[in-house]
Amino acid sequence: MASRRSVREFSPMRPVPRELIEACVAAAATAPSGANKQPWTFVAVSDPAIKREIRIGAEAEERKFYEERANDDWLADLGLLGTSPSKPFIEDAPWVVVLFKKMRDDRAERVSDQVYYVNESVGIAAGLFIAAIHQAGLATLTHTPSPMQFLATILRRPDYERPYLLLPVGYPADGCQVPDIQRRPLGEVLVFDR
Repeated sequence: MASRRSVREFSPMRPVPRELIEACVAAAATAPSGANKQPWTFVAVSDPAIKREIRIGAEAEERKFYEERANDDWLADLGLLGTSPSKPFIEDAPWVVVLFKKMRDDRAERVSDQVYYVNESVGIAAGLFIAAIHQAGLATLTHTPSPMQFLATILRRPDYERPYLLLPVGYPADGCQVPDIQRRPLGEVLVFDR
C-alpha cells in the first residue's frame, strides 16, 4: 500500500473492463457496517455524456469553492498539490465511481429502516474500494466537490441517498504528474498505550 498514489491524469487509451470495477466494488462491500445495514451505493459511470454532466457540475462547485468558499490557508495548502477548479480527469478516466451513503435501510428484508454509523461505515467501504483499485493495478483520486447534491440529481438517486465521494478510476497516463508528497513517519501516527 505504500506505493499507492492519487493521480489526476488517466490513460484514455487503456479501457478498464466492467468486471474489474465489479470486483473492486464487491471487495468494498465486504466492509463492516453499523448493525450490518451496509448503507452504501456505488454508482459506476462509463457513459461519456453522463461523465460530461458530472464534470460540468463539479467544476461549477469547484469554481465557487476557489473563488468564494476556501480561505487563504486552504488555498495555500492546495497550491502545493497543483489543484484548480478544472477537473478533466472526470472525463478522461474510463470510469467515475460515485459512492453514496444511504440515510435509511431500503432492503426488503430489513427489520427497521434506521441506519447507524453511516459515515464511519461508508468511509471504511471507501477505503476498501481504494485498496482494491490499487491491488487491481488501477489508480484513483478522491474528489469531493462541495456541495455534491448535483451528483444525486444527475445520477437519479433516491432522496435518502447522499453523495459521499467521487472516484475517477483507470490506468495512470504515461508520464502523469504525481505530487511529491511524503507520508508522516510511523512514530508520528502511532501511539502505544497512551
